Amino acid sequence: MGNPRAEAEDKLGGDYEARVLEPSPPAITYEPWTDDPVAPGEVPEGRELVSPLEDWGDLTWDDIAREEPDLAPWCAERWLGAWKRLEALPATFAETRLALHRVAEGVVAPARKPENEISLRYTLGGFGTPFFEEAGAEWQVRVAHGQLIRQRGREETSEPLPVEVDGTAASALGDLYGFACSVLEQLRADEASDGDPSLVVLWPEHFDLAVDLGNEGRGRRATFGVSPGDEQHEEPYLYVTPANPELASGELWGATGFSGAELPYSELLAAPDQRRAGLEFMRERYRAIQEG
Repeated sequence: MGNPRAEAEDKLGGDYEARVLEPSPPAITYEPWTDDPVAPGEVPEGRELVSPLEDWGDLTWDDIAREEPDLAPWCAERWLGAWKRLEALPATFAETRLALHRVAEGVVAPARKPENEISLRYTLGGFGTPFFEEAGAEWQVRVAHGQLIRQRGREETSEPLPVEVDGTAASALGDLYGFACSVLEQLRADEASDGDPSLVVLWPEHFDLAVDLGNEGRGRRATFGVSPGDEQHEEPYLYVTPANPELASGELWGATGFSGAELPYSELLAAPDQRRAGLEFMRERYRAIQEG
């Protein structure tokens, strides 16, 4: 999995350009010090682009999965299409979340270069750094299914974490982040023309994935994110937090512990279409903020 985009293009038989949710080499050596895995960018003439996002390519991975069912499990595992469902969390999830939060803050984020850049990304089975350059080589440090992986060029080494974690719970966290990245990147694509979106990143301090959207000059900007849980929330939740707290009033809001809105994991699990439910939760509040 050392180069997710190249792996994806190989899966397509070399016939398409591909975009994925995970960072891929080469390392970015200038601000913002990170790549944008889903950005359409330049596509060679005569080639079609396969994207995980609607309207940011010629085909979606979901389209590909319907046309080629053998690829569906591969797409689902990476949250590119053929969406699988989030499942009930194991009893060890909260303990594992706390342990991996310490790993994110104390091991993975500090590995990034330059040293003042701390934002992380969703990676298969967990989270990790974008690719960065050190001593003339491209590096990535990531956690996958509860294992710490250090990649230098094409070489990978796996080592135990400095804390004990339950592998099943660690994989559940990875799926939560994959789901979150899929939803937040689609929201970002939806509002790219006038929402001035930030990149979708995982902030190690809070251990959540988030994107900022909306017109800052008009006071209509907000943070949209997914948290794996915190001191005031035993279970994961989706959230929207307007920069102007006065906008977080009315029936769409009423979160616990902050000015905003939240969708608890238990409600998400019960939804017939979980990804659609997550997107609609965020889209409805984005519209309310822009119109309020």
